[in-house]
Amino acid sequence: MAIGQDFDPGQQLRLMQAGMPSFLQGAVFLVLVAITAGLAAWVGQKDPVWGVGIGITGLLLSALIAASIKVANQWERGIVLRLGEFKSIRGPGMFCIVPIFDRVRLVDTRVLATDIPRQEAITRDNVPVGINGALFFKVSKVEDAVMKIQDYVHAISLLAQTALRDVVGGMTLDELLSERERIGKRVQEIVDKEANQWGLEVSGIRLQDIEMPEDLKKIMSRQASAEREKRATITKAEGDKLAADNLADAARTMAASPGAMQLRTLQTIDGLGPTASNTVLLALPIEIMEMVRSLTKNT
Repeated sequence: MAIGQDFDPGQQLRLMQAGMPSFLQGAVFLVLVAITAGLAAWVGQKDPVWGVGIGITGLLLSALIAASIKVANQWERGIVLRLGEFKSIRGPGMFCIVPIFDRVRLVDTRVLATDIPRQEAITRDNVPVGINGALFFKVSKVEDAVMKIQDYVHAISLLAQTALRDVVGGMTLDELLSERERIGKRVQEIVDKEANQWGLEVSGIRLQDIEMPEDLKKIMSRQASAEREKRATITKAEGDKLAADNLADAARTMAASPGAMQLRTLQTIDGLGPTASNTVLLALPIEIMEMVRSLTKNT
């Protein structure tokens, strides 16, 4: 049974299941009742009073024996309290308790997931944000989870909310947007340190959504657009500079090779194609230009 108030609907369902008769209990009860009824009928033929007494006694014993049988699933552990005092941890599988004196609470040891509700926080650079996340944890020590905390699901959720606000308050907006994984790990360390005392183990904390004021979103959008335009301008300027350097190198190479300009000219003419509409007019033959250049060098 629950110790104090329990806020988790899933745990309340498990508590009800722990107190409800299972199929095995019903089958055992029916078998014992059938045996008791047969014995009471046989004795009742000789002495009706004894037959009735055996029937009533057998019915009570059948109910007590059936109530003493409990079953825990593979992922569950049963906390047995005898007259309100911790007795043992039982399960998984079938186990027996002392009816009337013992009570059982089943605890789920699988990894549980719960939401971290949206939290309002102010970053270190005074920007209001809303942030939510998801918390994953499991029960590592069943006895501590039941005995040391009233409702461990509710408690660890509140602890995660407080830790998330504290961590976000110590970071700038840029850090918050770019380092989600580090924030989750930091919150996990804080929560896990406290939760270990309650017999809980935190598997992970993930940030889901970060909400900012609309005017700040517009400013950040304009900033990102200006940054992209800046990078584009720088890239174009670097490309122009590289192209100019390559052209200068090509010019020096042609100047050093006497026939390079003539080959380049012929290549350009060949690239125009054999179309009749293309007319090439050379104002001065290349050979004359070369002769003039050589005479100039000699003088």
